[in-house]
Amino acid sequence: MARQLHEHPSAQSTAERRASEDRRRRTLNALLHGSLKPRRYDPRRDSDAGFAAVDWHQSRWLAVALLIVILSCIDAFLTVRLLLDGAYEANPVMATLLEAGLNVFVLAKISLTSLGVILLTALARARAFGRMPVGFVLYSMLLGYATLVAYEYWLCDHHLLGP
Repeated sequence: MARQLHEHPSAQSTAERRASEDRRRRTLNALLHGSLKPRRYDPRRDSDAGFAAVDWHQSRWLAVALLIVILSCIDAFLTVRLLLDGAYEANPVMATLLEAGLNVFVLAKISLTSLGVILLTALARARAFGRMPVGFVLYSMLLGYATLVAYEYWLCDHHLLGP
């Protein structure tokens, strides 16, 4: 009596499901689903150190990212105040944006910082240049912005630029 080989029913449904809709092509849906119902708290393999290896990031990265963006907004406000008091923009890229107007300058400054922070937060577990944790870069940015804002506030408070 010949025995017929049949495909397992669950394997068949999996193949049909993958053929009908490949979930890997729906990036935004996957990001939203992974954010609301995370499954991967750590990479599955040692080689998984990249962007898509985890669905969940520690809450400290959210706090660091928010603080950086808030400090960036304060920096933009203080920079505009100092510019109106007679200061000049030392960053050549930002100085070029200033020529387009204060609104363009502020929008570009906050947008560029926010996009960079989002990218660095998503890659917080990865290593930059093969050695340094990207999280260290985020902490360095936070310290840099805090120092810059403190300096700008000191300049505004002491009216070192003029009357």
